[in-house]
Amino acid sequence: MTQVMFDLDVLRTFSTGMALGSYARAADKLGRSTSAVSAQLKKLESQAGTVLFRKEGRGLALTDAGETLLAYAHRMLELNDEASAALRGADLQGWVRLGLQEDFGETLLPAVLGRFARAHPKVRIEACVARSGELRERLELGQLDLALAWDAGDQPLSPHAERVARMPLLWIGPTAPERVDAPWWTEREHRAGVRAAKSKEPLPLIMLDAPCPLREIVITALDRAGLPWRRAFGSASLAALWAATSAGLGLTVRTPFGLPAQVRALDRAVLSLPALPQISLVLYRAQARAEAPASRLATLLLEAVRQHLQLETVQPR
Repeated sequence: MTQVMFDLDVLRTFSTGMALGSYARAADKLGRSTSAVSAQLKKLESQAGTVLFRKEGRGLALTDAGETLLAYAHRMLELNDEASAALRGADLQGWVRLGLQEDFGETLLPAVLGRFARAHPKVRIEACVARSGELRERLELGQLDLALAWDAGDQPLSPHAERVARMPLLWIGPTAPERVDAPWWTEREHRAGVRAAKSKEPLPLIMLDAPCPLREIVITALDRAGLPWRRAFGSASLAALWAATSAGLGLTVRTPFGLPAQVRALDRAVLSLPALPQISLVLYRAQARAEAPASRLATLLLEAVRQHLQLETVQPR
């Protein structure tokens, strides 16, 4: 049986079109005509030997085979780009000081650092996991080159900051509420739309210790809605918040980025909870023109974030 050799150029068109949600936009971005893109997609289906697309409204959606191929396309393109970067930057040397919030420690850090280390083994990375306020302070003091952090709009962005995405704040509860023995929360009440406040019991909140911009946002929203609340659990650790939430001690608030399996986003309308605003994901740079190692690491971080956001959109929790 003849071995199929997928064309990386075609896979890039395939991946770009799905990321942008339109192959017309992909054609513009890649500098090709729409007919050339269409021919590439036909070639890809021919190589795959199966149907990859199906009509959905005015656009295209992926079949199961298409979803499978897209996952492999991401891996193949990533390896290709990593090899190219390694050859171009074989002599890249120096060090990069990176700051991240705890949300990204497990979701992004291992993959990004692994890719960077393989491509640029002569560059040393120092990583720091801290809260947004501390990361911004370290940038101002010259102790970090890059930082990826949430911005709640409570302070003006620094001159070299790049807003990567806007994400909603969600009410977060346990994945398995039926196992939680708490008067303010049962699966039956959730399905029936009975609000915890009707039991005259304050909503138990699980939040990071002050200072925390999200804490102020949540308290303000509840106070405006006239809903009583109480502090059920506080910690400086995000992991501790996830543990307390999964145990049913109360509700917390976070973006959908990197939620662990033991917690889930809740339908606020069903629980009669107030709407919450969006916050920004920001990449902070210490200077406008970073040294080559920091610039390369920033590129990998942005690629990893955008790919993660795309997967969250395609495969919602």
